[in-house]
Amino acid sequence: MKYNIIIFPGSNCDYDAYFVTKNLMGDKVEYVWHKDTTLKTPDCIIIPGGFSYGDYLRAGAIAKFSPIMKEVISFAQKGGLVIGICNGFQVLTETKLLPGALLQNRSLLFICKHQYVKVVNISTPFTHIIEQDRVLDIPIAHNDGNYFIDEDGLKSLQDNEQIVFQYCDKEGVLNDSANPNGSLLNIAGIVNKKGNVLGMMPHPERTSDPVCGVTDGQQIFLSIKRFIEK
Repeated sequence: MKYNIIIFPGSNCDYDAYFVTKNLMGDKVEYVWHKDTTLKTPDCIIIPGGFSYGDYLRAGAIAKFSPIMKEVISFAQKGGLVIGICNGFQVLTETKLLPGALLQNRSLLFICKHQYVKVVNISTPFTHIIEQDRVLDIPIAHNDGNYFIDEDGLKSLQDNEQIVFQYCDKEGVLNDSANPNGSLLNIAGIVNKKGNVLGMMPHPERTSDPVCGVTDGQQIFLSIKRFIEK
């Protein structure tokens, strides 16, 4: 399978995603610059973490106007797989490929730490090999990770089973003390209604290499690989 990784000025997790998908997963990978106007025949697009355009205005707000995003949106609307990680999740909400918004953390502080998340939807291309309700150790690093959506939007997410990951404790309990940023319902990741676009604040690429001591993040990339290659 083949990935395209979109790079904006300020992206800083692009090589992490490249290393995992190419060196650990053995997939084909090509970078795509934000000013490009064509994709490079991907099976899946990664919008990586970082601070696209310095997070001016709002996180992801300027990135949505990049020339390449028109192609990313078209690719997603045709059913292509897209995963936005951290800042990539913010970009996906700004482009309306995903509903809701990522607000500033309730602590008003940047948070960087290991975080437990529960996999609550295994019927997606990104999670289909994972056990229902499995707890993964996947780190977070963000200032604007507080997921918010209005009441009708939240009901729609629930009704359509679009919530994929929720912040939890080590035992998988969902409570406020396990919620690092104030996200509604401890939401850490969602998909669109079709299930082909995933946004998640935790960084699976940072817990995929055994040298990191935790390899839980591999489950996301293995799920994508098996979905494409089945």
